Amino acid sequence: MTRPTGLKIGLLASNPDLYSNIRIMEAGQEHGHEMEFLNLKDCYIKLDGKNPEMHYRGGRVLNEFDAIIPRIRPSATFYGCALTRHFEAMGVYTLNSASAITQSRDKLYALQLLINNGLPIPTTGFANSPLDTNELIQMVGGAPLIVKLLEGTQGKGVVLAETKKAAESLINAFKSLRANILVQEFVKEADGKDIRCFVVNGKVVASIMRTAAPGEFRANIHMGGTASITKITAEERRIAILAAKTLNLKVAGVDIIRGKNGPLLLEVNSSPGLEGVEGASNKDIAGKMIEAIERDLKYHKRGV
Repeated sequence: MTRPTGLKIGLLASNPDLYSNIRIMEAGQEHGHEMEFLNLKDCYIKLDGKNPEMHYRGGRVLNEFDAIIPRIRPSATFYGCALTRHFEAMGVYTLNSASAITQSRDKLYALQLLINNGLPIPTTGFANSPLDTNELIQMVGGAPLIVKLLEGTQGKGVVLAETKKAAESLINAFKSLRANILVQEFVKEADGKDIRCFVVNGKVVASIMRTAAPGEFRANIHMGGTASITKITAEERRIAILAAKTLNLKVAGVDIIRGKNGPLLLEVNSSPGLEGVEGASNKDIAGKMIEAIERDLKYHKRGV
């Protein structure tokens, strides 16, 4: 009685102690696969048209992987995507591709792709010069409004300007630092809540309502928000699935708010955290990610 060996799957990330990374490692092992945590700062690349190689600290050549799960923190996007792209060049399956992660991380480009596919977003403005501050504020309906750093994540770099004067000061301060920002209408009726839809391989596998901490307008779990299971509408499901598909993401956290005229798409995250969604839904989301790899690689575990 023998079992065929499982897949060799690498988790390309920065912190092995994060809940999400621990769960993915566990889920892969539970499915019978050999899992290895690959710290992206310890990986380096050999560029060679005939024989590209990925090397790891100590000189080891990483040439035995069937699949890679990239979980790249925003500050490591450039290097993490370079590594992911190189694994792809070596013929290794990646759960999210480098190009999909790159475009999802460019908030402005991602919004342009999403609206071009007919997805509804809050009214958003972008300008390069502080001379356009007043018109930018009027463009999104005046204060209160949201100012977002294009490079921000997990609620960081997202600020609520409650008055026109505060908005002007904030926009001009960011501009003086040469920071790229988006200015976005504040959807008051969302009431500090958003919906995180977890999409895997074109299906919403779980949805949670995130509620901001008292005195806070950002509902991110990392900012003290709380999560509870929620039922989404058919339109919210359609938006979540189309958003992930538009950005070519096999795994995505799609954030939606409920506006007075219907749901609005806020953001699409290419490395969504698992703690809030697994805790609230009691679902094995990490296992769903492993199953997505098995499905795409046509792997079937079977006893003989």
